[in-house]
Amino acid sequence: MSILRLQQLRKSFGALTVADEVSFEVAEGQALGIIGPNGAGKSTLISLIAGNLPVDSGRIEFQGRDITRATAAERARAGIGRSFQIPQPFSKMTVFENLLVAAAFGRGRGEAEVEGDCVEILRQTGMSLRANVPAGRLSLLERKRLELARGLASGPSLLLLDEVAGGLTEGECRSLTAAVKDIRGRGITIVWIEHVLHALVSVVERLLVLDFGKVVSVGEPEEIMNSDEVKRIYLGIEV
Repeated sequence: MSILRLQQLRKSFGALTVADEVSFEVAEGQALGIIGPNGAGKSTLISLIAGNLPVDSGRIEFQGRDITRATAAERARAGIGRSFQIPQPFSKMTVFENLLVAAAFGRGRGEAEVEGDCVEILRQTGMSLRANVPAGRLSLLERKRLELARGLASGPSLLLLDEVAGGLTEGECRSLTAAVKDIRGRGITIVWIEHVLHALVSVVERLLVLDFGKVVSVGEPEEIMNSDEVKRIYLGIEV
């Protein structure tokens, strides 16, 4: 059963088309990776799914319901969580306070009602010991973990990840990837944009390639990474 379905999605900024008739489906419980060169439209696509940007045309279905015109808040409360490529926490608030705000807003509930869930999310993302630290004092890995935690705050059934491994050391990347695997192991569907390919392919079971806003190919990771067309487009290799 598909949890997410995109049908002929289009988005342009003036003369620049960043989503060009994009169509694909994601099955419930699946992990889909999205790759492509810089400027391919990957982050824009995540924002269209999450409701942070309006579509020009096309249709987005989530759990069988048309959410094309739903607001970002409505989508969050329906079960879509997301992270952002550049973490921007409330720097003067503690890690726990950041998570509490995200959970209360994302679920449309009072802070007291979500405190217990926030404690559990901090444990799941390895941030329990940093709960009372101001977010502005976190390392890059810790900010990435907090961004992951905030994505989980609304209790999503679909989690959209935008380059959560970018800028990390090899060891940090392994640590964060383990956290993503744990999230997937709990049955949460994942759509993950990432340039760190070894991290991505260790988690996802399908890869989708975007180029100039168009879907070039979708398939199993090994098949996609061995494709001559993908090597030419994504890696800049003439085959």
